[in-house]
Amino acid sequence: MDLYPLYNSIRIALISTGIIFVLGIAAACLVVKLPRVLKGILDCIFTLPLVLPPTVVGYLLLRVLGPKRPAGAWFLRIFDAKLTMTWYSAIFATSVVIFPLMYRTARGAFEAYDENLTLAGQTLGLGRPYIFFRITLPCCRAGIIAGTVLAFARALGEYGATTMIAGYTPGRTATISTTVYQLWRTDNDALALRWVLINIAISAVVLLAINIFERKKSR
Repeated sequence: MDLYPLYNSIRIALISTGIIFVLGIAAACLVVKLPRVLKGILDCIFTLPLVLPPTVVGYLLLRVLGPKRPAGAWFLRIFDAKLTMTWYSAIFATSVVIFPLMYRTARGAFEAYDENLTLAGQTLGLGRPYIFFRITLPCCRAGIIAGTVLAFARALGEYGATTMIAGYTPGRTATISTTVYQLWRTDNDALALRWVLINIAISAVVLLAINIFERKKSR
């Protein structure tokens, strides 16, 4: 049994989760401080990938990152590498798909944050970076951790956008989801079922971790 799809899926999920961890928190911090109208517009834009079909997200990425499109052509000319049909192409797809999960969870945590703590820190002469990293983030860590774990789980099982932009090449771009589809398509149900069970097991562990964390927090 070739374990490359498992390795590749975990690699892509970890990298994309790391990317949206930073971008999601930054976007959430920005939006909560904006006026209501502008906040509503940006919130709609940032949340859009959550409601769009993954294949639509993949198509839009192809329109931007394809080798004959501006960004893709520039990257190909400068680095002599394509942004599509490679293993790292899936990072773009999963990052876009899971971004709303991290953003909305972090935004909810920041909206519930007591700003009096920030004001108290300022009266003590603390700088904004110190307040943010030592006061705000620790107070919001429950929501941020939950968003991170959910985003990772979603990235691990992403299929639609990934298959559009990265395709399926055994040993190169294959992920668990694309492998399951290809095995089913070729009537290899036994092996497909193995990968399904592996995916279910990983997802169950992730959800169990969230439940354990929330239980400790409630105590």
